[in-house]
Amino acid sequence: MQTLRDLEVFQLAADTGSLSAAARRLDMTPAAASMSLKRLEAELGVPLFLRSTRSLRLTDEGRVYLDHCRQALQLLADGREAALTGSAALRGMLQLSMPSDLGRNVVLPWLDRFQEDHPNMQLRLLLTDRLADIYRQPVDLALRYGSLPDSSLVALPVAPGHCRILCASPAYIARHGAPETPGDLARHNCLTYLLGDYVHDRWRFFRNGGESSVQVSGNRTSDDGDAVRRWAIAGQGVAYKSSLDVAHDLIAGRLVHLCPDWAGEPAPLSLLCAGRRRISPVVQALRGYLAERCAQLLSSIAKPE
Repeated sequence: MQTLRDLEVFQLAADTGSLSAAARRLDMTPAAASMSLKRLEAELGVPLFLRSTRSLRLTDEGRVYLDHCRQALQLLADGREAALTGSAALRGMLQLSMPSDLGRNVVLPWLDRFQEDHPNMQLRLLLTDRLADIYRQPVDLALRYGSLPDSSLVALPVAPGHCRILCASPAYIARHGAPETPGDLARHNCLTYLLGDYVHDRWRFFRNGGESSVQVSGNRTSDDGDAVRRWAIAGQGVAYKSSLDVAHDLIAGRLVHLCPDWAGEPAPLSLLCAGRRRISPVVQALRGYLAERCAQLLSSIAKPE
């Protein structure tokens, strides 16, 4: 008889095109995943994949069986959620990826409180500015800024109206002055952010229906958003950061909002997951909790009307 884990191995291997990736996602060894797939094929009496050293491709029988496998796993997931919905106690493992700066300096204490309220929940946290591959890495959810990178993912809005903000420390402003318009950034040392091979050195601003796009330069670039924030606090230059990342620094006076009459680039914050069957009661509770905390923090730095 097929076990639940055998079905999960088969579906994930089909989704990712890799048995090793399916094994990582399920915290199994590749050998155990391979044995699980062989056991399933032996019971069905048909091959589910055509294998080579570099690829894993569904057979005709595998494609037919995959549709039924998805339905079966979805029914089980729905039943599990229905059983848990009536219980006040949320439980289970939550594997979450998020940007280093946002996670370390903003969300981490929020997660402490969330776990205090739900002590039966386990958390595995991945802090990285590299985009997590939800299909291939052991990650259930990714908290990310920006538009949805993959149409097969589901985006749960956390801070949909969030945007970037231009800022610098009081010490930097005392030495170099504050830019009055985005065009003034040409004479300032701008701290830039590196994502993969791309340097984010073209900054966009909006006012009265118009847009100003500025090519900036500076003597410091990092692939870690927290490093850029720390450089700005230390007076090394001007930073263009997500408002949430620097909200506490603005409140404490470590950073100053520059060109406040110009709106920064939109940077909506969302929880990304691989399909709606991943939206468990824990995920729903976490999304609502994070959305509430983000709204409170952003309102504390909002410019008065």
